[in-house]
Amino acid sequence: MASSELACSYAAMILHDDGIAITAEKINTLVKMANVSVESYWPSLFAKLAEKRNIDDLILNAGSGGAPAVAVAAPAAGAGAGSAAAAPAAEEKKEEPKEESDDDMGFSLFD
Repeated sequence: MASSELACSYAAMILHDDGIAITAEKINTLVKMANVSVESYWPSLFAKLAEKRNIDDLILNAGSGGAPAVAVAAPAAGAGAGSAAAAPAAEEKKEEPKEESDDDMGFSLFD
């Protein structure tokens, strides 16, 4: 990520965390206070994004990478294809193990 994008991202998160409306002017103010120079279009792009999207959702889903891939079994050739294809499909439906969160362990990174 370029330094301009990173600076505007941090500025938008700071504004959001403080409960301040995310505008291009306020992003620009924070970026200038940090002595970072950014191209003039970045603050307005981030402000428009903040208008259209929920910032909490963006933060919480930053590393999700989209929808999970679905494995599809190739149909088997022959007369018994229906029952043969059903068995691999049942094996593929294994549930992913649930990851423990910090809350489950009794502490949080941000407390």
